Amino acid sequence: MDVILLTDVEKVGLRGEVVNVSRGYMRNYLGPRRLAETATAAKVAELEKRESERARHEARSFEQAQEIAETLRKTVLRFDVNAGPQGTLFGSVTATDIADELWRTRKIRVDRRKIALGDSIKRIGRYEVPIDVFQDVRIEVKTLVVPEGGELPPEEELQAMEEAVRAEEEAAKAAAEPEGEEWLEELLEEESETAAEADGEPEGHEQPEAGSQRDAEGETPDPGEAPAEVGDAEPEDSERS
Repeated sequence: MDVILLTDVEKVGLRGEVVNVSRGYMRNYLGPRRLAETATAAKVAELEKRESERARHEARSFEQAQEIAETLRKTVLRFDVNAGPQGTLFGSVTATDIADELWRTRKIRVDRRKIALGDSIKRIGRYEVPIDVFQDVRIEVKTLVVPEGGELPPEEELQAMEEAVRAEEEAAKAAAEPEGEEWLEELLEEESETAAEADGEPEGHEQPEAGSQRDAEGETPDPGEAPAEVGDAEPEDSERS
């Protein structure tokens, strides 16, 4: 079935796009989370009309692109977001959000796929977002991601907050590993010992030397050893009566 995405959905599409999904996916996931709505003929027509209007404000030549780039060079986008005490966003700022904000504040239409944001923004801070306005025309737009009801702290404080979050994540990851590196070393050592026992004799077992077994077992005595003579035997302490 065809649906209109109400927000960016990973591996599905961007907000405002009409995509085809299974009815079960819409009924069990997209619909209950208000991520999409059914693409009726009226809603699709309204969407196309809006996109057509915006397209008239998109750069269609190198000269137009340069004019738009000059406007964007003076633009500072601001997003007031819900964030935690360490600056982590409860959500994210996406390329779609930036494109919509450019339209809302400047009436400039930019294709979301030409906003080279990479990963979405997930922390408060000051950003320079690259935008390809036209071929060979790229501009970086200043973007502020600010906690709701507040202002951005100095850059040094932002960096310290980010490092603290990174340290917490690394500590949590290390704690989740079974006994850390010691566990891995013990496992490798056990596997090495098992492999050694499978390839050879068990430890502590020595092969008998040649001639070391008794004559009674049928082995030939060592040829370098002189045979014992009868006369060499020690006399008994007492004679028999």
